Amino acid sequence: MRCRGLLALLGLLLLCEVFATPGQEQSGAGESCDNFTDLDLAHCFLGTSLYVRLLLYTRSNLDCGRELRHRRLSEQPLFNASRPTTFVIHGYRPTGAPPIWIQHIVHLLAQQDDMNIVVVDWNKGAANLNYFTAVTYTRQAAHNLTGFILTMQEEGASLSSVHLVGVSLGAHLAGYVGANLKGRIGRITGLDPAGPMFTSATAEERLDPSDAMFVDVLHTDMNSFGLRGAHGHIDFYANGGFDQPGCPKTIFAGKSYFVCDHQRSVFLYLCALNRTCSLTGYPCASYSSFLEGQCLQCEAFRPSSCPVLGYDLSPWRDTLLKLGQTRVFFSTTAALPYRKSSYRVDMVTWNQYLRWGVVYIRLHGGRTSTEARIDHKLLRFEQYTSTRLLAQFDEDLPQIQKISMRISTGNVIGPRYKIRLVRVRFTPLERPDRLLMCRFDIIMEENVEVAFRPLPCDSHL
Repeated sequence: MRCRGLLALLGLLLLCEVFATPGQEQSGAGESCDNFTDLDLAHCFLGTSLYVRLLLYTRSNLDCGRELRHRRLSEQPLFNASRPTTFVIHGYRPTGAPPIWIQHIVHLLAQQDDMNIVVVDWNKGAANLNYFTAVTYTRQAAHNLTGFILTMQEEGASLSSVHLVGVSLGAHLAGYVGANLKGRIGRITGLDPAGPMFTSATAEERLDPSDAMFVDVLHTDMNSFGLRGAHGHIDFYANGGFDQPGCPKTIFAGKSYFVCDHQRSVFLYLCALNRTCSLTGYPCASYSSFLEGQCLQCEAFRPSSCPVLGYDLSPWRDTLLKLGQTRVFFSTTAALPYRKSSYRVDMVTWNQYLRWGVVYIRLHGGRTSTEARIDHKLLRFEQYTSTRLLAQFDEDLPQIQKISMRISTGNVIGPRYKIRLVRVRFTPLERPDRLLMCRFDIIMEENVEVAFRPLPCDSHL
């Protein structure tokens, strides 16, 4: 359980990145650039008054931001109202340092489409040691941004082509903008919307599905700085939306203990934009049900597959709008590229005695192997019982030469009983191009690993 009270307040003070984005005074052509506001702790202790700057990036000036005026957009040559526009909105900045991910997301968004990318720099306002002051400024910042978007519309831009990407407190700021515009903007993406001061908020006081034509949300820290619940047309829950792999579990890790889970939402989204992650979400009632293998099919989205986190959700959008609010779950590894290799494992057991245990499965490919431990609950093995499991591996082995399995029952003093598998079938979930693997009539001894060569499932007569 996370620390409460004073520890939570301490965590709010530490909710920022360690390093600042390197400043750029000039572009490669010698032209001056407008950089994200870089403040220091002195500003934060004294407090900052809200001032919103809009920094424009396009494919022709990816490394050199240009500050936009709120009027006469047609006279600003880099801004093209006929292109789609994505606004990137940061969250609380208690030390005033620029987010380390700004340049990364700008470059990755530019790869998705020829668009206007506008970084909403409200660091003067977000940079306060008093988090509650920053929260009050979100409404004012949203009013400022709403006025700019209305100006865009007056000059020919379509509200449906506007996309707001909000991080933490910035997700609610985006929601306020959407509400101001009566939900007519095209899309809002919320990356772990902030929880503190929003846990009891009404739909009008936080991000919700009515704020845009389409709202997608990613959750990574719902038991600390993130907001619990479902707040979009689709909500992605990484590792259940709580503790993330590789993040510290004790306060002795310092700042990282407080911010790692919350920041993971940004890094997962960046990885998804880079198309190296392919993080598939499975619609399910809960993360535990997902881990139990109960939600590994996506009939509602046919002929498309399950939704994938990222920029392009168009294959699933219409279905999601019909379904209403949909929760989808996925697991990740602790580091890049975050993607796990998932298999549905179907077993039919025929052992004489009832046994309870957990399953360990290891895939072997040459000199490399990877193991999945299905130990979140005890499984029941009895005569002629069909069991479905979700096996998730940290590595994706393209050629599987051998599989080994162990059913651990915890029996250390009694006789070892036999467990007979009439059939075991491995179905790759994210790789439909790969063949199903089967093995038939395996005699296992509890707590003893058994290895076998998988066969094509149609080879058994």
